[in-house]
Amino acid sequence: PKVYRFPNEGETLVARETTMGPGGKGANQALAAHRAGAQIHFACKIGRDQFNHFARNHIESIGIGSFTFYESELSTTGCAVIYVNDEGENMIAMSPGANHELSDNDIIQLSHFIAESDVFIVQMENNLAATQLALKCAQKMQVTTILNPAPWSSDVATLLPFVDIVTPNETEASAMSGMVIDNISDAVKAAKHIYNAGQCSVIITMGKRGALIYDGQQCAHIPAFSAVAVDTTGAGDAFNGALAAALAKGESLVKAAWYASAFASLAVEKEGAANMPDISLVDARIQQQNVAIQTF
Repeated sequence: PKVYRFPNEGETLVARETTMGPGGKGANQALAAHRAGAQIHFACKIGRDQFNHFARNHIESIGIGSFTFYESELSTTGCAVIYVNDEGENMIAMSPGANHELSDNDIIQLSHFIAESDVFIVQMENNLAATQLALKCAQKMQVTTILNPAPWSSDVATLLPFVDIVTPNETEASAMSGMVIDNISDAVKAAKHIYNAGQCSVIITMGKRGALIYDGQQCAHIPAFSAVAVDTTGAGDAFNGALAAALAKGESLVKAAWYASAFASLAVEKEGAANMPDISLVDARIQQQNVAIQTF
């Protein structure tokens, strides 16, 4: 629903518009990586319900030619309710549904796709056991692993030993570090704390304040690319998918995050979490805006 402001507790607001569209963090990130020029394989689990064909048609229609859809006989397809206000900010409640039924056998069947990958990315909408097994598999095969710790869960801590790069937003980074993040200096401290706990590179996405990267040796700050925000719902997914694509092309972590920031700035100018920009627009934005990487 589109609302001029978020409702208060117990309050009913009249929405200006309500739409139904495709999504899910994994699917959004896969689409972003695809639009950013990567060859991908996307895997998920869906229910045998009215959203089954909707999900399949979405992946097929956007041109992702390699994917695996497992089906659950017990759970419905995952879904979310998203409020978007006049400032483009969002409020989300999601139900993972069949995504929480991924089994060890499902992951084992994906092992050859993982082995062929340069980068493997996961998030927290799937069940913990399957996510951990998949990361262990990728790590054993020396594939670069990215964890987007959203939706937030304290279980993230158990996954960090199998992760090369973790990408929390400010709220998630605060939960992971126990620190309040009000500025770049706070983000540096939080990133170093997370690195010390997990021994993995950290990218904290900070919206209008850009992104903070720490790889255990050096910090870098990428100021935000200018954008006219319409819907920020898919910003994190856009960033993560583009980050994975850029790393798969051989870019350094900082350069990949810089590219992902430009990609995400275009994504927030579109309505819908699954509405990702074309690669040509990203190149144009980078040329138009002189956003310099700051290292320290």
